[in-house]
Amino acid sequence: MENPFDLSGHVALVTGGNSGIGLGMAEGLAAAGASVCIWGRTVERNEAARERIASHGGKAVAVRCDVSSADEIEAAFAETLEQLGRIDSCFACAGVGPAGQRFLEMTPEEFHRVLGVNLDGAFLTLQGAARDMVERGEGGSLVGVASLAALSGQPRGQNYAASKGGLVSMVNSCAVELAKHGIRANSILPGWVESAMTELALASQPFIDRVLPRIPARRWGKPADFAGIAIYLASEASEYHTGDSFLIDGGYRAF
Repeated sequence: MENPFDLSGHVALVTGGNSGIGLGMAEGLAAAGASVCIWGRTVERNEAARERIASHGGKAVAVRCDVSSADEIEAAFAETLEQLGRIDSCFACAGVGPAGQRFLEMTPEEFHRVLGVNLDGAFLTLQGAARDMVERGEGGSLVGVASLAALSGQPRGQNYAASKGGLVSMVNSCAVELAKHGIRANSILPGWVESAMTELALASQPFIDRVLPRIPARRWGKPADFAGIAIYLASEASEYHTGDSFLIDGGYRAF
């Protein structure tokens, strides 16, 4: 094993890969030599992200897909496999945030809106990727991008926390069941990261004054901070590492 982090010949799928953490992962994977397919809901943003990923020299594909739709996921898998032939690693990163409703006022529609993307969508995505891996018989890597909210209480975000906690448990179960097929499954739990989902909170001075001092790294996370863990989990270096959760939060929870 000359360079266990070399992803030449590797095919990675990243949902939600047209911005934020997903794009940071996709660029890291491409820089390590992987061919990368991203799924996203916005065609224009998909194409802009695809160009950034392709600038690293490998093949980059963008597919429009709303992961809250089982039909769109099925079509997206067909297009991904048609263009790239296989899926060696799958990063279920697509997600939406809560609307900020108080728990006593949260509607069933709002609760299930978030779970429909963050949990149901991740289930269908990881299941589809696992089917391809099992059929080919060469193993692979499944990664669910959860959140620090899976571990910590989040007021006005019970739906979000439930979706991310459920994702961690689902991934752990996949690790146990799919190991016999050479498939490993792990989750990533980001802390406060600069993205479209968090831009309002991270621009609020009261929020900054309350939260930033609790981060030992003394800064917000950046999408590029997730490139390294993506490369590791896609690569041969992690072939005996499964059923784990990686908390990447600048030390927030430890403090």
